[in-house]
Amino acid sequence: MKRKLVVGNWKMNGDLVRNQALLEQLVRHELAAVERAVCVPFPYLAQAQAALAGTPVALGAQNLCEFDDGAFTGEVSARMLREFGCRYVIVGHSERRSLFGEDDAMVARKTAKALAAGLIPIVCVGESLAEREAGQVEAVLQRQLDALRTELTPAALAELVIAYEPVWAIGTGRAASPEQVQAVLAFIRAWLGEHGGAVRILYGGSVKPDTARELFSLPDADGGLIGGASLVAGQFIEICEAGASASHSA
Repeated sequence: MKRKLVVGNWKMNGDLVRNQALLEQLVRHELAAVERAVCVPFPYLAQAQAALAGTPVALGAQNLCEFDDGAFTGEVSARMLREFGCRYVIVGHSERRSLFGEDDAMVARKTAKALAAGLIPIVCVGESLAEREAGQVEAVLQRQLDALRTELTPAALAELVIAYEPVWAIGTGRAASPEQVQAVLAFIRAWLGEHGGAVRILYGGSVKPDTARELFSLPDADGGLIGGASLVAGQFIEICEAGASASHSA
């Protein structure tokens, strides 16, 4: 049985009281058939580290700096994340790319730093609506994936998690069809087979409890990167249960 991986991305949300309640509910709900993680804002890493200690729920961060240390005010290094017990870190999320100007080369450098520190990078790739409508989906993904090869050896590529997130289906209420998702996941799988080996591929694009089971059952889906629904304990647990069910069926 191959276990699915379900990762919650809290984005810039949360407060100490709500975080504690959410984390306590996640920890109480045991799901051995699925791997779970939550990627929280930097200020809440210590709180989440304490709440998740000794539990099966892994901790992750949402970003990292491409440098080890130095005069980079406001940045957080891979080493610092490791000191807070992080296992995962999201790299190259579409919001980082579009709002903060992170290009493919920077994403690749950050990925290399994460791996060097012993973190597992969840590298996000995906196309905009304009790129999809122009028939450029595979070209965009090829460019984003090829950039990783400039910084990483084949062995290092094999240590990644890839998250496909169609930009047009994140926080918009629009959803990609299972057929659209599988076509892209298969393309990524083929690229990985040629360059990186057996790597987990997650789907992230407005995944909800009522769509998770079908999406996680796609041939090339190894789990999901969950945004808004990860902030609601009941919804995130339902999505994790869908992942557990899909794991049993794999």
